[in-house]
Amino acid sequence: MNFRSEFTPKPFSIKIKHTDKVLLVGSCFTEQIGKKLAAHKFDVQENPNGILFNPISIAKAINSYAKEKLYTEEELFYYNELWASRDHHTRFSDVDKPATLKKINDEGEVAIQFLKNAAWILITLGSAFVYEWKDLDAGEHYNNVAANCHKIPTDKFNRRLLEVNEIINQLQKMQLSVLSINPAAKFIYTISPVRHLREGFIENNRSKATLINAVHTLTNEYDTFYFPAYELVIDDLRDYRFFAEDLVHPNYFATNYVWEKFLLAVIDEQSQKLIKEINEINAAVSHKPFNGNSSAHQNFKAKYLEKVNRLNEKYRYLNFENELTNFTKKPLL
Repeated sequence: MNFRSEFTPKPFSIKIKHTDKVLLVGSCFTEQIGKKLAAHKFDVQENPNGILFNPISIAKAINSYAKEKLYTEEELFYYNELWASRDHHTRFSDVDKPATLKKINDEGEVAIQFLKNAAWILITLGSAFVYEWKDLDAGEHYNNVAANCHKIPTDKFNRRLLEVNEIINQLQKMQLSVLSINPAAKFIYTISPVRHLREGFIENNRSKATLINAVHTLTNEYDTFYFPAYELVIDDLRDYRFFAEDLVHPNYFATNYVWEKFLLAVIDEQSQKLIKEINEINAAVSHKPFNGNSSAHQNFKAKYLEKVNRLNEKYRYLNFENELTNFTKKPLL
């Protein structure tokens, strides 16, 4: 008797390799996948503007890297004793105005260079609702859409649900902007399984449906793909035991389940084999010995140092500096 319907995503026709650069932009689910990729030695840059949820702010952020935009002090605003940007997450905010600007532009400059050589741009859309600043004119490029509300009272914003065509239009423009500087770039879209219940139960479903509709129109284009993270959590796992205590965010087990499906569908077979070896080394690095000075533990470290050296020699494009340091540290006396 089956109590759930397991869903296996269709493998991509082109897959991510360890030699590929991957830019990840979007919701907090983007960061979970980004950390998994980074832990397995993929060359990634993750959310250069911080966590973003709506497609307008995501498109605007990626456009800014393609157009090599750097921010000025005039584009910052002051609220609750902090300087902040309307286009960035609160992690960039600071009591010092130049410090805020430096954090924004330092990460932006890295993103500008990274995008030029990125093989993949992975975009996770979280919500089709936007919050528009009442004190700004809309303008052609949606400059009044808040990337983050910075805990400012809701009466300072107009909330609205984007139309499907609006989303398609802005994301298409963003893709063309990227392709103008990096014709080889490929795009992966996914919908975050995080439930935005603050918008309301019905509203959350309307929002996700709008995003799904828009993205599937885009994925009819060449070199644009869809990975069904949302469907894996909501329709395959389909149980509150796979959510965190807030009943909104997927938990450790759900994230790992999606990651395993992602590996099979999206990651190149040779890289999958390498990931297994890296997993073994990661586990060894995390190992906490009962006696770090024992001969058994020194033999353990020597064994894994040999493995790391072998991989380091074979895959010179991967960075094993931290692992080499870990396994060559002298025991405490």
